[in-house]
Formats: sequence, structure tokens, C-alpha cells
Amino acid sequence: MNAATTREHGKGAAPNVKISIRSVGMDKPRAWLAAGFEDFRQAMAVSLAYGMFWVGLSIAVTAGAFTLGLWHWLLPLVAGFMFIGPLVAVGSYGISRALEAGRVPNLGDAFGGWKGHAGQLAMMGVMMMIFFLAWIRLATLLFALFFGFEAPSPETLYASLLTTVDGLMMLAVGTAIGAVLAFGAFTISVVAIPTLMDQDLTFMEGIEASIRSVANNFRPMLLWAVILTGCVLVGVMTFYIGLALILPVLGHASWHAYEDLVRIEPMEPVEEVQS
Repeated sequence: MNAATTREHGKGAAPNVKISIRSVGMDKPRAWLAAGFEDFRQAMAVSLAYGMFWVGLSIAVTAGAFTLGLWHWLLPLVAGFMFIGPLVAVGSYGISRALEAGRVPNLGDAFGGWKGHAGQLAMMGVMMMIFFLAWIRLATLLFALFFGFEAPSPETLYASLLTTVDGLMMLAVGTAIGAVLAFGAFTISVVAIPTLMDQDLTFMEGIEASIRSVANNFRPMLLWAVILTGCVLVGVMTFYIGLALILPVLGHASWHAYEDLVRIEPMEPVEEVQS
């Protein structure tokens, strides 16, 4: 069953469209991953280059944090990646779109695919940054609550996190708060950003389509959120190296999730009856 909404434009604007949300089964997340791997295989060089760009940036941020004595920010920053991940995947969407158009993808598709809809994608970026900054603020407050305002040494901090009641409590509370915020960010963005790259819509229409996709397919989308989170964590645990493969594959897979979930059709204009 599809859920649909319509959008009307004024005179001289783009034609009316109907945005329908398809219902999918629990088998779809696996199918999306398989499609993501296939896109990666077909465009391995450019996909890997795009993934390595983000690996290099992650390593640079980590090195900078240690150099500046801000290593205690690494845990919330890594966790906060969940909030900006959909924006990171924009390049993979561009590669998948090029493959579907029958073209050989290049770095321009990966790094410049956002240009056609820069304004609306920028607004989505603002929305995701709000979630990210809210998480950083909450993480700072949690850290101060359990450890005070004086940052301990790395050995002391990580030992305390895993071996003391306060440390385990902070991890538990932080994980719970982060999970709620991350699922909220996932809900508004999971298909919003690929929708905005593919269609001439506003960012609010993209968010609406995303929310309805999650609401109408809650169990499959919850599974998809768990898969995305687990894969990113595996990539981080490999000292970011695994992200070179994981990020492009998940991005390609998310593009196919959008195509399975969202259907946008033009509506025939209604002719006015002359009196």
C-alpha cells in the first residue's frame, strides 16, 4: 500500500507532483546492501577514492584532536558522525545516479553531485548540524556531570569509562540519549537527501517523505538504521580504514532504499471550467 501527498505550485512553477511512499518488507535492507555492493563493484575506483577522502579527513581530525590536547572530544565526535553521515553519502548518491544513467561515474559525480540542488541540500545540512550540535552539547554536559570540567589523562579516562560505575553509567546514559537523537536524525534524512538530489523539491518536502517512509515501514527502517550504525562502528573500529569500503557501499545502498521507498509522479494540471 502506498501513502501519497500532493504538492501544488503557483502559475509558472513546476508541475504538481504526487509523492507516494511504498511499503516494503523486512528483506529489503539486505537487498539494498546487495545493490550497494553491486554499485561499488561497477564504480570501484571512484567509489574507493571517495571513501578514502573521508578516511583521510577522519584521520586528520583525530590527529588534530590529539595534537591540540582535545582527545577527550573524540568519543562524542565519532558518535556524532551518525548525524552527518547522510550528508557524507551525497557523493555516493551521485555515483549511483550516474550508473543508472548509463554513464561511467567520475570524481565530478562524487564531489559535485550536489550542485544542482545546493540550496535545499544546504538547508538539510543545517538540520543535521542542529542534531549534531545538540549531541555535542549534551555530551559535554554528561562529561562534566561524571568527570568534572578538568579533562583527565587518556589512560585515566578510558579506564574509568570501562571499569567504574560512574564511567559505565555515563556510557549507558550517553548511548541512550545518542540513540534517540540519532534515530531522530535518521528519520528526517534517510531518504530526504537522495530525494532532494533526484527531484526538484523543497527540503521540507524531502523531510516529510523521509518521516513518512519510516512511519509506514517502521520495522524494516529500524533494521536499516541498526545496519547502518553497526557498519559505521565496524569501520571506526578498524581505525577508519574500513570506512573506505563501508561508506560508499552504504551510500549506494541508501540510494536504492530511496528508489524503493519513494515514488514521485507528475500530476496532470486541472483545467479551469470557463463559465
